[in-house]
Amino acid sequence: MSQERKIEENLLSQAAENTLSKQLDEAQKIDVDVQTDLLKIVQGQADTVSFAGEGIEIQEVRIQEIEVQTDQISINPLSAIFGQIKLDQPVNTKARIVLKEADINHALTSDFVRSKIKYLNLSVDGETVSLQPDKIQLSLPDDNIIQIDGFVQINEPANTTKVGFTGVFSPRTLDKPIFMKNFNCFQGEGISLNIVVAFLNKIKELVNSPYLEFDNVWFRIINMEVQKGSIIFLVEARMKQIPTL
Repeated sequence: MSQERKIEENLLSQAAENTLSKQLDEAQKIDVDVQTDLLKIVQGQADTVSFAGEGIEIQEVRIQEIEVQTDQISINPLSAIFGQIKLDQPVNTKARIVLKEADINHALTSDFVRSKIKYLNLSVDGETVSLQPDKIQLSLPDDNIIQIDGFVQINEPANTTKVGFTGVFSPRTLDKPIFMKNFNCFQGEGISLNIVVAFLNKIKELVNSPYLEFDNVWFRIINMEVQKGSIIFLVEARMKQIPTL
């Protein structure tokens, strides 16, 4: 690598780090590595952009650790000079994300997350039944065990009921999908079996979807490593634009 190219990469990387540090002032650590050269900068290209951070809070979600790497990207050259990576074309990325149990549960109570999981619509016997999650809590009591406890308000055309539930899952791995080990409903009377079946089928549909979409990012979880009190995600994503922090 020539000294000239190293200087260019360092300047762009440092500018991006400074910009992110201002946006993420509570972050414990931020590292950005932009691999490119002067000609590619003028053309709006970079070989790859890598990002690593610790103790980062994004949209009310605290991330213990995150590592992201893109493939070759097309960026806005003027924005890059000022430390802002804006995409001209979608880019493929891979990420490793570490979340703590306490941070996940704090995020589940935030306005931002609650607004994203406000309702879940089911089709039951030709009618639409709406589920409204309430007081959801996740536990990671041991390796390879995910437990979710909560309440769901079930809004039927002629009836509204609140039901409690507990679900125990094994995490997705590189060669196995998420597996539901146990699921129980309680504190609800007169709940139709058809609603329970539709609810379980909806969960299965969501966890087995090839890709999920969030804020112009299409992603899929390819591996989950669950340890007591924390979970590590390996994620593949395709981004139209860098998400707002």
